[in-house]
Amino acid sequence: MPSDTKTAPTTKKFGKGQRTVPHPSQKAPKYYPAEDIPQPKQARKTQRPTKLRPSLQPGTILIILAGRYRGKRVVLLNHLDQGVLLITGPFKANGVPLRRVNSRYVIATSQKVDLGGVDKKVVDKVSQDGYFTKDKKSQKAEKSEEAFFKQGTKPEKKQISSERAQDQKAVDKALVTTIKKTPFLLSYLHSSFTLRNGDRPHDMKF
Repeated sequence: MPSDTKTAPTTKKFGKGQRTVPHPSQKAPKYYPAEDIPQPKQARKTQRPTKLRPSLQPGTILIILAGRYRGKRVVLLNHLDQGVLLITGPFKANGVPLRRVNSRYVIATSQKVDLGGVDKKVVDKVSQDGYFTKDKKSQKAEKSEEAFFKQGTKPEKKQISSERAQDQKAVDKALVTTIKKTPFLLSYLHSSFTLRNGDRPHDMKF
């Protein structure tokens, strides 16, 4: 109790009125840190699992609508977290490598490819979270002084790791063998999807 009375606020008279004056220990500090300490924000919305369209099943041939490979026809390999899909061209057919695509930017077609010959261990390995993340060493190298002075020069060709190349070959070999069994399917994957004047995409059956 005595400690509470020492730190308790006092009431003082100022003219005709009164004002409560806090104890010096309760006052705001005169100095504050130079760098703001980040406060974690509380998310009001609860994260719910993403519901994918029933047409997006592994083996389905998709049409990419946005990004570098827009218009390409690719094969869906696996579902990843947060509505992301693992796809491949295969690379030998249309140049699309193993990569991740948001499910919002694809159209599912009625054509499917049997994934029975694809090694499931390789697909599970590529589906892991850290597979597509960039190496921290390469990120630091890009932000270095040498990289700053090289901005005007021709950029060096990105080198793909041998591990990724082997995984791509393993998936492509099994997929291309299966695709060749269906007539015209390889040329279908090789061609790009385009819209011309007068086309009605809402009336099309993919």
